[in-house]
Amino acid sequence: MRRPLRLLWIGTYERDYPRGRILRAALTIAGHDVIERHVPVWEGTRHKAGGFLRSPALLRSGARFARGWGSLAAAQRRVGAIDAVVAGYPAQPDVVPARLVARAHGVPLVVDMMVGLGDTLSGDRGRAGSSVGRLLAGIDRAAVRLADVVIADTAANGAWLSGALEADPARVVVIPVSAEVAAFPRSEAPDPPARAVFVGKLAPLHGLGVVMRAARFPGAPPLHVVGTGQLDAWLAESLRRDGAPAGFQHTPWVPYDELGALLADHHIVLGVFGGSDKTARVVPNKVWQAMAVGRPIVTRDTRGIREVLTHERDALLVPPGDPGALAAALARLASDAPLRQRLGAAAHARFLECSVAEGVRRLTDLISAIRVREVS
Repeated sequence: MRRPLRLLWIGTYERDYPRGRILRAALTIAGHDVIERHVPVWEGTRHKAGGFLRSPALLRSGARFARGWGSLAAAQRRVGAIDAVVAGYPAQPDVVPARLVARAHGVPLVVDMMVGLGDTLSGDRGRAGSSVGRLLAGIDRAAVRLADVVIADTAANGAWLSGALEADPARVVVIPVSAEVAAFPRSEAPDPPARAVFVGKLAPLHGLGVVMRAARFPGAPPLHVVGTGQLDAWLAESLRRDGAPAGFQHTPWVPYDELGALLADHHIVLGVFGGSDKTARVVPNKVWQAMAVGRPIVTRDTRGIREVLTHERDALLVPPGDPGALAAALARLASDAPLRQRLGAAAHARFLECSVAEGVRRLTDLISAIRVREVS
């Protein structure tokens, strides 16, 4: 058995984002020492595609970033011997200074590349033009090149990192997003009638347009949309123009510590339905959270989702951009309580099978192997 590692998790990463919390907790449970040195910069907005991207906001964030790394540079000198530096999500802003810290300590740099900036802001969200998109993709590529180890959330995203961003496949470790069990405990379904819930930041990846069209089909259960984001204006205009589907409810925001109870209070959880390539590679937080709670899931059939879920075994998977197929799946679940129970139980069982611990073991083994080669 390899000795426990000391890992310096440093930067302006979103400290409370579930991905990072789950990784740090899993490393700690495995016996490793995670030392955090963090300055909040990006936590001030609920979503990252609106005013956050305008020049004044970016300038303010840039100033906080520079001041923050000034204090982090001093703090990292006092941490003692470490085995690796980790740039957590969102990693790209921190990669260059984190690389300098790693070099100062003579240890590898680990980068959690859960998303690509170019892939997200230029591709999926369409918030940046082609020139800016190429610049962002260049930042992504530079982040991968500076990293000694890159963490991906799915094998599909790992393959994309190796192809589009030229990451060395031998240095890519896949660790699923998963969900925090304490925040999303398994629970029994509420009494009927069935209700469906769609949680998201209203980004194009989620396919809100497909969901809203499906909700208008006969037999579809009442829909509760929870979230705010890039498509706020579109949703408001859609409701004004076409009226709300029967039983429709929109809640702009629910705190993270209330999401588990929210999912538990519904019978069906919707995943993502967007048509982008990024959508095809991810398994989003809400799918893992629904699995943890034990609710049946309807989501787009993608190569990323198929790494975790199987149609008719532990979820219902539908083609992209097909509101009729989504409506049929929702109507089927709404009218069949035994099917809901079976798929929810199977989804929870699959959640327990998809171990973050195994990914953490591969990550720490790779860090240890790199350290051995560097010492020798």
